[in-house]
Amino acid sequence: MFTGIIQETGSILSIADRNGTRRIAVFAPTLAPQLKTGDSIAVSGVCLTALDIGPDRFHADLAAETVARTSLTRLAPGSTVNLELPTPAGTPLGGHIVQGHIDSTGTLLALDPVSPTADRALTDWNLQVEIPGHTRPFMVEKGSIAIEGISLTIAAWDGRVATVAILPHTYASTNLHTLAPGSPVNLEADVLIKLALQRTQQPGFELITDYLIANGY
Repeated sequence: MFTGIIQETGSILSIADRNGTRRIAVFAPTLAPQLKTGDSIAVSGVCLTALDIGPDRFHADLAAETVARTSLTRLAPGSTVNLELPTPAGTPLGGHIVQGHIDSTGTLLALDPVSPTADRALTDWNLQVEIPGHTRPFMVEKGSIAIEGISLTIAAWDGRVATVAILPHTYASTNLHTLAPGSPVNLEADVLIKLALQRTQQPGFELITDYLIANGY
């Protein structure tokens, strides 16, 4: 499990196709020394397995399904990726529960400064992402969403486009500032919203306060 708090941005060193899988090498000088072979690590929101770990890098294999269904399809040497290690049990959640299982890829429509004349290092940003149809039922205004593995809050939702407020720190410390309009971005809806929606669709279920309290909402 992850929380969507990005610990480091890495860069893609190489991409190699090998026997039906694609292997990437990721430069991660801060996190690579903490990894052991077989450990999980979130790469732009996708839970991958660390292999062939070096002092400042690790490798990971991408299955064809992963390449087809995530924004990792756009990776090239030099691409910036968001990195996060799993959250140890008992650690406070800095963001929200993120599984590293991508629901869909959205399309980045815009990433604009709130104050165009302000210092770009100090202004907030408005991020707009078009959400694919099958992920839209899980979008809730003021609810959580992971975009490229980043825990964010939906500021506005019109049924098709989610608008998210990006703080200066998030803009500078993640890969968002490297993306252009039209880029695919990984989306993971809040698992608690998905669970609640699933339960409400069960015959005879009634969403009441006692149920929410018992299930940690």
